[in-house]
Amino acid sequence: MSIRTSDAPAGGAPARTAAREPGVLRRTWIHRADYLYVLPAIVVMLIVIAYPVYYTIDLSFYSTPPSLQLRDKIFIGFENYKTILESEVFWRVTLNTFIWTIVSTGCAYILGLGCALCLHQAFPGRAVMRAILIIPWVISAVAASYIWKWIYHSNFGVIGAILVELGIMDRQPNFIDNVNTVLASLIVVNVWREFPFAMIMLAAGLQTVPDQLLRAAKVDGAGAWHSFWHVTFPHLRGVSIATILLLAVANFNSFIVTWIMTGGGPSNASHIWITHIYEIAFGRQRWGIAAAYSVILFLIVMSLGYFYVRGLGGAEKEGGGS
Repeated sequence: MSIRTSDAPAGGAPARTAAREPGVLRRTWIHRADYLYVLPAIVVMLIVIAYPVYYTIDLSFYSTPPSLQLRDKIFIGFENYKTILESEVFWRVTLNTFIWTIVSTGCAYILGLGCALCLHQAFPGRAVMRAILIIPWVISAVAASYIWKWIYHSNFGVIGAILVELGIMDRQPNFIDNVNTVLASLIVVNVWREFPFAMIMLAAGLQTVPDQLLRAAKVDGAGAWHSFWHVTFPHLRGVSIATILLLAVANFNSFIVTWIMTGGGPSNASHIWITHIYEIAFGRQRWGIAAAYSVILFLIVMSLGYFYVRGLGGAEKEGGGS
């Protein structure tokens, strides 16, 4: 009597080993003809994206005093990065940037979520209200900045005039001319401009929440808060991650509001990275320092992009498994 010791099937055919998946290079070679269709796009991306990134990184290792032309730049290695990290202005601008980004992103998301939840309910005039709330997002950023600059004006501003009329203040306050209030004032404008984007994204996410789960929660005796926290909000995880990361990237690169309303002043109190880079490059013509700043900002934004892609991937896996 013989004992079968192999994993071969009963019919006597030898067991097949699992085929190994080809590597990246092998897959690229197999599909080499397909890349011809996207070759024009790749060439354009190399010209308008890859080369400027390379040139900026290369320029960050050179000294470019205002008295010299770019062709006369002097190689100094990592000296620009050392100068930046040892500068008190850099750390102040960094603190401003993180306050600006975190507070703007958080407030825009919370306000957008509240508006999305309100607009998700049926009530008379909902379409009109939706159109009104989207105005801050579609209006020109330049026009909005100048309007808010006049609203905040220390002599003719509407907000200050109302506060004086109501007797809350004795005289018009300086919102954007005061180092203690300028950043908060600009964050208010930025949140006003950005919350409609979060509202639209989250309103779309609310359409994916299954009605049967909400009805089941109501039957089980769950109140409005418990239904939102345990049913609605978990279904908004994917769109929330995407919205928060997109807002964060946009705020890191936000330029128009801050530059038009204050130009980074007073006393660098409202400077964030992007406006500080612009001032160093085009105001002082210190291209090497500005390039080093840009490389640091590029690495941070790329990190946010990495988490954005991972967040979307996780959301898609959850959606596929549900």
